[in-house]
Amino acid sequence: MKISHGQYLLVLTSLFTIEWIVLAIDPLYRDDWAMENVLVIVAVVVLASVYRKSVLSKTSYTLIFIFLCLHEIGAHFTYSEVPYDLWFRNATGYTFSTLFNWERNNFDRVIHLCYGLLLTCPIREILLRFVNVAGFLSYLLPLALTMASSMVYEFIEWAVVELFYQDLGMAYLGTQGDIWDGHKDMALASLGGLMAMLIAASLSIFIGSVKTHD
Repeated sequence: MKISHGQYLLVLTSLFTIEWIVLAIDPLYRDDWAMENVLVIVAVVVLASVYRKSVLSKTSYTLIFIFLCLHEIGAHFTYSEVPYDLWFRNATGYTFSTLFNWERNNFDRVIHLCYGLLLTCPIREILLRFVNVAGFLSYLLPLALTMASSMVYEFIEWAVVELFYQDLGMAYLGTQGDIWDGHKDMALASLGGLMAMLIAASLSIFIGSVKTHD
């Protein structure tokens, strides 16, 4: 049975709502959870408000859904205290950090990589529909926007902590004592965006080649 676009989006929305409710119960730091969810609420409101005028592909909505689900896990535990090592050890008997020789909780690093990897393609789709970009620019501009938005987010984090929540600063920022944390986060988001655009370009070339031969 083929599922319609609207039904598919309803399924994703329902699953995310369930996760959001479950993870909203007794988060590690309520104030941190609230701050982390401000941008999520804004994103959901924007996507809902422009839905009829700007319906994205199922692929783009799926990528956005995955990123938001991962973000909610970080919001519940705080990014620096997500117990992925405990989960992995319970499942396999080994710790994830031991396998990769990690000395810190790298959940935040992974999410910044996923920010670029998962959201750059939806950004590209929006640009293709409304800005009329093509060719090399259709890959360069989404990457540039991903890099710029990552930088802006780091500035917003810093400003929020400095102006409103200094006592909760380390939990919210998740630096874990690394003075270059923000720089590494931006670099990983950029790397993820670059990977996404390389994959998109490769798929486009492959599909074009198949159509040519057909």
